[in-house]
Amino acid sequence: MVKKTREEALATRQSLLAAALQVFRERGVAHTRLSDVAERAGVTRGAIYWHFKDKAELFQAVCERGTMPVEALLAEASQNALQDPLATVRQLALMALTQLAGHADTQAMFDVIFHKCEFTEELAPVVAKNDADRAACLSQVQRLFDQAVACGQLPADTDTFLATQGLHAYMVGLMHEWVLNPGSYDLAACAKPLLDCYLAGLATRPPICRPDAG
Repeated sequence: MVKKTREEALATRQSLLAAALQVFRERGVAHTRLSDVAERAGVTRGAIYWHFKDKAELFQAVCERGTMPVEALLAEASQNALQDPLATVRQLALMALTQLAGHADTQAMFDVIFHKCEFTEELAPVVAKNDADRAACLSQVQRLFDQAVACGQLPADTDTFLATQGLHAYMVGLMHEWVLNPGSYDLAACAKPLLDCYLAGLATRPPICRPDAG
């Protein structure tokens, strides 16, 4: 009986997350009420509050459901980091793009984040967590670029901070534009050459260390 109750609770939670993603995408996050999500999922308002204390917590859970955790990507990609740090960066970025290209939930989630969400005070906890996650991810990527410099894959005077920020901006731009029009090209097929464009440029003409980079 306990197992069945847990399974039912998990099923209800998953139903609420799926319903929330649909409603967020249709109405936008700011215009969605928890009662709207409960109605779409076919449960009571009490049921949704049993799983999520507020809309921010629900939105964060939807984000985590629709995207692969950064930690999992980093753990998988870091297996060959010491031998070939640039290949590790490439693998990390490639996994993110192929995850987006191959999973409808991920596409829907990024559509919501990019185009259907105003990060108001109501979502401040979500913003804070996402900022921390992004900073941790970029720190890991910069460490890989530092290793690439150390082993001679990148010139010694490469500004790895700028290289990291540039890659992040490039990735966000690719994802943002593709989600707007997924039919414009096959992202899964084009992901490797798109990444190679950036990494090849980085290897031949990298950003030079700023005088105050320390």
